[in-house]
Amino acid sequence: MRLHNLKPRPGAKHRRKRLGQGESSGHGKTSGRGGKGQSARSGSSTRPGFEGGQMPLIRRLPKRGFNNTRFHIDRIPVNLASLESFDNGARVDVAALCAAGLANGRSDGIKILGTGKLTKKLTVVAHAFSASARKAIEALGGACEVIIPKSAKA
Repeated sequence: MRLHNLKPRPGAKHRRKRLGQGESSGHGKTSGRGGKGQSARSGSSTRPGFEGGQMPLIRRLPKRGFNNTRFHIDRIPVNLASLESFDNGARVDVAALCAAGLANGRSDGIKILGTGKLTKKLTVVAHAFSASARKAIEALGGACEVIIPKSAKA
């Protein structure tokens, strides 16, 4: 077998459907859009779940039960291995993590996780710590400072 003998498997490649190329092509006249109506018009498209003006299924179903999304706290995870980039004895706070590109985006805070190995003594300031991360930081003589949210202070 040589490179010039290679071919795609039968059925893997097929011609593009050519619309509006005369009635004998099978895709002429209405070009596969059927007769009149909303979907036959140019530029028309309907959103997912649209049922032609009928009350959509998602609105017909009863809404029951509790949904925790409203109360969910979304924290950006930062691993211990990522903190290795800071100097020994440094104070690592939210601003320092953002400047290093480790905690970007919108969230309710930062949580330090215990994944990876830390070899430096650091003072880490964050909104939450996992038990293994706190243990690893304090074992090296570092400190963990928890930021208390404004709503919890009052």
